[in-house]
Amino acid sequence: MQQDRRIIEELVAAYGTTYADEAGIRLKDAPQPLYRLLVMAGLLSARIRSSVALAATRALYDAGLRDPRRMAEADWQERVDALGRGGYRRYDERTATQLGEGAGLLIERWGGDLRRMRDEADGTVPGLRRLLREIPGMGPAGADIFLREVQHVWPGVAPHLDDKALSGAERLGLPKDPQKLMERAGGTEPAVLAAALVRVALDKKSAQDVLARVG
Repeated sequence: MQQDRRIIEELVAAYGTTYADEAGIRLKDAPQPLYRLLVMAGLLSARIRSSVALAATRALYDAGLRDPRRMAEADWQERVDALGRGGYRRYDERTATQLGEGAGLLIERWGGDLRRMRDEADGTVPGLRRLLREIPGMGPAGADIFLREVQHVWPGVAPHLDDKALSGAERLGLPKDPQKLMERAGGTEPAVLAAALVRVALDKKSAQDVLARVG
């Protein structure tokens, strides 16, 4: 157990930046940052480098497309251009359409406020996952990205360590049981641990780096 704790300490020290932080999202339980997190999750779920998806998230914000109403009111070309400035070109046209449709659905169903979605789902992970997947472009991967990150401000979701995070744990020789992982992580925030585990799941060299630090 002591070895596991040392591995987690080194993991978090090296890779414990959430994707929301990297995207410049000051996450709190309020409509705009929650919506930006949703957009980020959708962009990250595509087969594209995470650095590009995060740059596109920032580019949409810089273009003023910061909430569902502004996203829905923007024309398709505005969304395409913003995605392009972030380097998100492979899926830009389809994604621009999905962003507009998704924003419209959020306004119609939940008044543009994802906290209302949470309430409809009674704050449960299965309920949230089901409702998230009704949003155009939001598949299982995107829903899990959102849930991993939103547990920072929605503690009822925590600890959410999905299959991707647990594959990172396995790569480091850590338990694949979320409760055991959290016990060994001490006071580490679940969203931070999840992000760090995902980073090593996606990059074998990162896992090797963590294990080398432990010695």
